[in-house]
Amino acid sequence: MNTVEPGAAGSPPEPGPAEALPSVAPQLRELRRRAALTLETAARAAGLSPAHLSRLETGQRQPSLPMLLALARIYGTTVSELLGETVAERDAIVRGADMEPTAAGGWTYAQAGAPGRGMQALRVHVPHGSQGDIVRVHPGEEWLYVLRGRLRLRLGDSAHVLAPGDSAHFDSLTPHRIAAADRDGAELLFVHTLLQSPTAALCLGPATGHPTSGETS
Repeated sequence: MNTVEPGAAGSPPEPGPAEALPSVAPQLRELRRRAALTLETAARAAGLSPAHLSRLETGQRQPSLPMLLALARIYGTTVSELLGETVAERDAIVRGADMEPTAAGGWTYAQAGAPGRGMQALRVHVPHGSQGDIVRVHPGEEWLYVLRGRLRLRLGDSAHVLAPGDSAHFDSLTPHRIAAADRDGAELLFVHTLLQSPTAALCLGPATGHPTSGETS
């Protein structure tokens, strides 16, 4: 499984500790321990080095959205719980005023669905040039709908440009890459199945034609 450490050539540098999400670090450590996983086991399942996962757990590094998705699957939980969000019950309605944006890995996203469900809905802003060279492969399905801007989507060997109103629905085991086509970025609705399996992992790797250098795991 190919992995790439954030900050490698071809990907944007990761924000420093001052920009880290305050609730993520303690939640990452607590949920890993609750899942009875060692640092080395969890890091290997997520395609990270133990040192990098340790930095995430101590707040020295900020996880990207793909990392949060990977760790949520491994720990059998949701991104909402990783962020320390709790709700008294599973409300069917999510109000726009309650969708607080969160920055991670250069992306900005907000929960657009109730936490703790079998799938997660997000409203995502993808800035131009952010993580456009990272290929994702993981179990599940994904559906996305472009709200604003144009989105470049590569599925396997095929490339597409999606305009506002266009959507895509695909098997997440198909290698895929998402990037904004315009400098103003792209905004989209994103729905994915959240597999509650401690062995499910999100594999990250450099796309063909984008060699990496630096630390890898």
